[in-house]
Amino acid sequence: MTDEEFDARLAEFRNRVFSKALSQEEENSYTESLFESIRHVNEFNEEFWYARELQIALEYTKWGNFKNVIIRAMEACNNSGNNISDHFAEVGNMVNIGSGAERELDDYQLSRYACYLIVQNGDARKKVIALGQSYFAIKTRQQELIDNYDELNENQKRLAIRNEMIAHNKSLAEAARMSGIVEPVDYAIFQNKGYQGLYGGLGVKEIHARKNLGKNQKILDHMGSTELAANLFRATQTDEKLRKEHIVGKDAANQTHYEVGSKVRQTIKELGGTMPEDLPTPKKSIKQIEKEQQKKLK
Repeated sequence: MTDEEFDARLAEFRNRVFSKALSQEEENSYTESLFESIRHVNEFNEEFWYARELQIALEYTKWGNFKNVIIRAMEACNNSGNNISDHFAEVGNMVNIGSGAERELDDYQLSRYACYLIVQNGDARKKVIALGQSYFAIKTRQQELIDNYDELNENQKRLAIRNEMIAHNKSLAEAARMSGIVEPVDYAIFQNKGYQGLYGGLGVKEIHARKNLGKNQKILDHMGSTELAANLFRATQTDEKLRKEHIVGKDAANQTHYEVGSKVRQTIKELGGTMPEDLPTPKKSIKQIEKEQQKKLK
């Protein structure tokens, strides 16, 4: 692929991903939609990414350089005990080279795990690589939880979802900053709005008191798996909505978080579930569970 072809495809890609006018900072950072927009699904309902498209998304101008990253990712895949062919499938793609002529280029169909390994082995100086590391780490872990969730006991589920919350809250904080919420006090208000929506008007202080927690105890560490799952859904959906709709302004971001929380609450009600504030508080905190697991490992 020539430099001119790369620039043209990159411009087309950006126009397709960002349908609204964004600031230069937002465009340079990219968003989750960048990676979702190049995700494909085959006839077996299996998702995959083309390496050539991922190359463009990760801003590698030369295929040779990007292929070296893929090779390192393959080595990591093999060293982790996974079959390379399960995650890196060699394919050929026809591309237009002008005047109606086409040429076949070697390519790969990549699993989500393969993409994760690629960004982990990419150029860490690129901002988009950092975003890719966050995105594919979270999504890969989500899929692992989905695949093995039924095999986990309640404490394992709590620990797994709590760790997901930590990762997603980082992504949510980034989305909030892009919306204009920068100061810690403003982010605290933003988070409180989400809780108020989900908990029928109860904010962090009220939930904290309802659970009879000490001053330094975190409410997320004292939730069961069902309550944590509701909060995880609130966080992920708010994150996605802020980014997808390019919401700007503190008031608009706060209202968005509140509305998403309210929607999650309404869904629970429609399904006949227990409202989050009425769910029991586990006797053991997440910190206690972590310490117990560490002792077992020793």
